[in-house]
Amino acid sequence: MRLNGRREAWGYWRLMDSRTRLAFLLLIAAQAVHSIEEYCLHLYDVLAPARAVSEALGLDRQLGFAISNIALIVFGLWCYFARIRPGHRSARIYAWFWAVLEIANALAHGALAIAAGGYFPGLATAPLLLAAGLYLAWRLQPRPGSA
Repeated sequence: MRLNGRREAWGYWRLMDSRTRLAFLLLIAAQAVHSIEEYCLHLYDVLAPARAVSEALGLDRQLGFAISNIALIVFGLWCYFARIRPGHRSARIYAWFWAVLEIANALAHGALAIAAGGYFPGLATAPLLLAAGLYLAWRLQPRPGSA
């Protein structure tokens, strides 16, 4: 029985159904849309951490911000194609990382908008990130009889 329990636990960490894999990909797509909003509305000019990341490359802020966001999306796609889709043993760790990251990102944009007393770049797509992150987190929960 104990071996069977280990196999079931291993199955949870290794296997991810097609809907969960799709939820991960949708979260990355939501981040891409969110990054476009932030870029178009100059988040790098109004938020100190975004400005610091943008300038860290030693380039113009706008270009540095674009490159850092493209790198983020490329990392998300790498996570999908190299870890999530093939069912790598670290797949769920990456998926949980992204779910938590994007939920926190969405909540931070809401808090920044409240602090600013109005719209803040990234707020329009924050609900999309929140919904996608929560859906992925829900899909990642162990299900009875799975694995």
